[in-house]
Amino acid sequence: MLSSYPAPAGRSIAKEITRLDEHCRAFLALCPFAVLSSTTPDGEPDVAPRGGEPGFLRVLDEQTLILPDRVGNNRLDSLRKIARNPRVALLCMVPGFDETLRIYGRADLRTFETAPIAADETGRPPRSVMVIRVDRAFMHCPKALMRGRLWDPDARVPRSTFASLGEVLRAHSGASEPAESQEDMLHRYQSQL
Repeated sequence: MLSSYPAPAGRSIAKEITRLDEHCRAFLALCPFAVLSSTTPDGEPDVAPRGGEPGFLRVLDEQTLILPDRVGNNRLDSLRKIARNPRVALLCMVPGFDETLRIYGRADLRTFETAPIAADETGRPPRSVMVIRVDRAFMHCPKALMRGRLWDPDARVPRSTFASLGEVLRAHSGASEPAESQEDMLHRYQSQL
C-alpha cells in the first residue's frame, strides 16, 4: 500500500533540523497549546493536550525545552508512560496560524524544585516538569488545518449542538447522579486553572 505513494523530496526532507533554531523559538514564544504524545516501551500510545499562556513551553537552549505539568485529572497517563519510555513528541499550535511545529525528543521528569528554570505561570508551581531534550524539529505544512478550517470563525460549531461534558461523563461512567451542566463545569474549572 505504501508503495503507491511517491517518495518525499525537496523541502519536505530538508526542513527537519536537530535543534530549536530562532524560528522554532519564536513560534514557541507565541504558542499557547500543544499535543503531547508518549508511548510505553511495548507501544501503547497516549496523546494529551497541554496549554498555558503563550510561551508556556519554555526554551532553555537550542536542545532543551521545559514543559510544566499543571493541575489536571491525576490520571497521569502521559507521565506513567514517560517514566517507562522517555521518547515524546509535541505538536505545537498558535491560534490563527495554520502551520504547526513538530518536536521530537526525550523527556526527563523532574520535581518543580529540581527544574533548571522557574516554571510557574499562574502563581502556583506546576506539579512536575518535563525537561525535553530535542532530537529533531520541523514546521509542518498548513494543509490539514486549512482543510479543517480550525481557526475560521465561520466553521465554529455551537457548543449547544453536543451533549455537555457532564452528560457524556455520566453516560460513560454509568453514574446515577444528575449530570453537571456545561456552565457549572466551566465555572468550577475556572477556579482550578
